[in-house]
Amino acid sequence: MAAKKRTFSPEFKQNAVKLVLAGKKPRSQIAREIGVRADLLFRWQKEFAPDSAPESVPINSSSDKRRIRELERELETAREERDILKKAAALFAKG
Repeated sequence: MAAKKRTFSPEFKQNAVKLVLAGKKPRSQIAREIGVRADLLFRWQKEFAPDSAPESVPINSSSDKRRIRELERELETAREERDILKKAAALFAKG
Protein backbone atom coordinates (compact mmCIF):
# COMPACT_ATOMS: atom_id res chain seq x y z
CA MET A 1 0.00 0.00 0.00
CA ALA A 2 1.48 3.33 -1.06
CA ALA A 3 1.71 6.16 1.42
CA LYS A 4 -0.67 9.04 0.86
CA LYS A 5 1.04 12.10 -0.56
CA ARG A 6 0.95 14.94 1.92
CA THR A 7 0.32 18.48 0.78
CA PHE A 8 1.29 21.60 2.65
CA SER A 9 -0.30 25.01 2.44
CA PRO A 10 1.74 27.96 1.18
CA GLU A 11 1.43 29.51 4.65
CA PHE A 12 2.94 26.42 6.26
CA LYS A 13 5.81 26.47 3.78
CA GLN A 14 6.44 30.19 4.30
CA ASN A 15 6.46 29.78 8.08
CA ALA A 16 8.90 26.90 7.78
CA VAL A 17 11.18 29.02 5.61
CA LYS A 18 10.97 31.85 8.16
CA LEU A 19 12.20 29.43 10.82
CA VAL A 20 15.16 28.51 8.62
CA LEU A 21 15.96 32.15 7.89
CA ALA A 22 15.88 33.00 11.59
CA GLY A 23 19.03 30.88 11.82
CA LYS A 24 18.47 29.74 15.39
CA LYS A 25 18.40 26.05 14.50
CA PRO A 26 19.90 23.96 11.69
CA ARG A 27 17.63 23.20 8.73
CA SER A 28 17.75 19.48 9.50
CA GLN A 29 16.50 20.02 13.05
CA ILE A 30 13.68 22.30 11.90
CA ALA A 31 12.68 19.71 9.30
CA ARG A 32 12.50 16.99 11.96
CA GLU A 33 10.46 19.20 14.26
CA ILE A 34 7.85 20.09 11.62
CA GLY A 35 7.78 16.58 10.16
CA VAL A 36 9.25 17.06 6.68
CA ARG A 37 12.46 16.02 4.96
CA ALA A 38 15.33 18.50 4.99
CA ASP A 39 15.58 18.48 1.19
CA LEU A 40 11.93 19.50 0.95
CA LEU A 41 12.56 22.36 3.33
CA PHE A 42 15.53 23.39 1.18
CA ARG A 43 13.31 23.37 -1.91
CA TRP A 44 10.74 25.56 -0.14
CA GLN A 45 13.51 27.96 0.82
CA LYS A 46 14.54 28.26 -2.83
CA GLU A 47 10.90 28.77 -3.80
CA PHE A 48 9.85 31.32 -1.17
CA ALA A 49 13.15 33.09 -0.49
CA PRO A 50 15.38 32.58 -3.52
CA ASP A 51 17.84 35.26 -2.42
CA SER A 52 18.52 33.43 0.83
CA ALA A 53 18.98 29.93 -0.59
CA PRO A 54 22.60 28.86 -0.34
CA GLU A 55 24.29 28.70 -3.71
CA SER A 56 27.15 26.47 -4.60
CA VAL A 57 30.46 27.96 -3.57
CA PRO A 58 32.57 29.02 -6.54
CA ILE A 59 35.97 27.38 -6.76
CA ASN A 60 38.52 30.12 -7.04
CA SER A 61 41.76 29.03 -5.49
CA SER A 62 44.26 26.87 -7.29
CA SER A 63 44.54 24.65 -4.22
CA ASP A 64 40.79 23.89 -4.46
CA LYS A 65 41.13 23.03 -8.14
CA ARG A 66 44.19 20.89 -7.46
CA ARG A 67 42.34 19.03 -4.67
CA ILE A 68 39.37 18.41 -6.96
CA ARG A 69 41.63 16.97 -9.66
CA GLU A 70 43.29 14.76 -7.06
CA LEU A 71 39.93 13.50 -5.79
CA GLU A 72 38.70 12.87 -9.33
CA ARG A 73 41.80 10.73 -9.99
CA GLU A 74 41.21 8.80 -6.75
CA LEU A 75 37.59 8.26 -7.71
CA GLU A 76 38.55 6.94 -11.13
CA THR A 77 41.05 4.54 -9.54
CA ALA A 78 38.43 3.33 -7.06
CA ARG A 79 35.94 2.77 -9.86
CA GLU A 80 38.48 0.75 -11.85
CA GLU A 81 39.30 -1.36 -8.78
CA ARG A 82 35.59 -1.91 -8.13
CA ASP A 83 35.03 -3.07 -11.71
CA ILE A 84 37.95 -5.50 -11.49
CA LEU A 85 36.63 -6.92 -8.23
CA LYS A 86 33.16 -7.34 -9.72
CA LYS A 87 34.61 -9.30 -12.64
CA ALA A 88 36.73 -11.42 -10.31
CA ALA A 89 33.74 -12.17 -8.07
CA ALA A 90 31.72 -13.22 -11.12
CA LEU A 91 34.52 -15.57 -12.25
CA PHE A 92 34.80 -17.15 -8.80
CA ALA A 93 31.02 -17.55 -8.60
CA LYS A 94 31.01 -19.47 -11.90
CA GLY A 95 33.85 -21.77 -10.93
